[in-house]
Amino acid sequence: MRLADLDYELPPELIAQEPAAERAAARLLVLAQASGHLTEARVADLPRVLRAGDLLVLNDTRVIPARLRGMRPSGGRVELLLIRRLGPASEWEVMARGSPRLGERLHLPNAEGEWLASLGDGRWRLRITTREEFDAWLTRVGEVPLPPYIRRAHGPSRVDGERYQTVYARVPGAIAAPTAGLHLTPELLAGLATAGIEHATLTLHVGPGTFLPIRTDDLERFTMEGEYYDLPGATAERIARTRAAGGRVVAVGTTTVRALESAARGEMLVPGPGNADLFIRPGHRFRAVDVLLTNFHLPRSPLLALVAAFAGWERLRAAYATAGAERYRFYSFGDAMLIG
Repeated sequence: MRLADLDYELPPELIAQEPAAERAAARLLVLAQASGHLTEARVADLPRVLRAGDLLVLNDTRVIPARLRGMRPSGGRVELLLIRRLGPASEWEVMARGSPRLGERLHLPNAEGEWLASLGDGRWRLRITTREEFDAWLTRVGEVPLPPYIRRAHGPSRVDGERYQTVYARVPGAIAAPTAGLHLTPELLAGLATAGIEHATLTLHVGPGTFLPIRTDDLERFTMEGEYYDLPGATAERIARTRAAGGRVVAVGTTTVRALESAARGEMLVPGPGNADLFIRPGHRFRAVDVLLTNFHLPRSPLLALVAAFAGWERLRAAYATAGAERYRFYSFGDAMLIG
């Protein structure tokens, strides 16, 4: 399969700019994996769409306010996206827009930065010296890093900060949300439990590996950038018990899929931390996931390749065509699919 195969037409007006009025009110397109049959529902219908004995696996990462705006000594503006801490708490790998220079100072709100090294491809090692505790400072001055296709005239709002976060977000470290989970609410999770559908959690900190585009037409040559994950032993045990009892593992989002498939060794899951650098594309044999809840993804992206591997590209292409014709909302704040 080549990159050009992972393409589809999408009218720009179908790219969701705002979340649904209520999380669970989003539309849900259900794709039967075996037959390709499509049915329409709402995310709120999951207790009747799934089966008693199924287990939802959720990614409990929490998005940090990773976007910062600074100024060079010359007065030029610089926009930063914090990627990950590098050793000392004050040193970060960042994506930078605005022509940084090695050794130059960077003026930030109530803080100073120094460019320590170029890491290539628009990334830098930056030391940030703050006048207060770093995480408190970042919470106060940083912005939610919304995807570039969500347009805000004056930057992200307080509503974005709440809605671009799952209700079960717990472990800070992501620079983008695991968006399939944005549809779930405490009430819906309680309703699922009443229907015999429990949930368990893992952590994968969403980083550039999730959202950077594929830059080669030969998918065999693409290397996925790794992202930190941690699979608790209790979650691995619950998955094993679920399958032994005939239940299905329902991955909420592609990040959950990547964590579980990265932890799979044969038919077993190895708990603990790891680096999810597995590029899942058509031809992959899934070992840990039976059902996938996911949003609609960008063309030519690693996420679309993963979903194509799970559903089959021709069936997925037909489902996307239906979603477009029926005016489903696409991408992070958009509607959802259930494949299984």
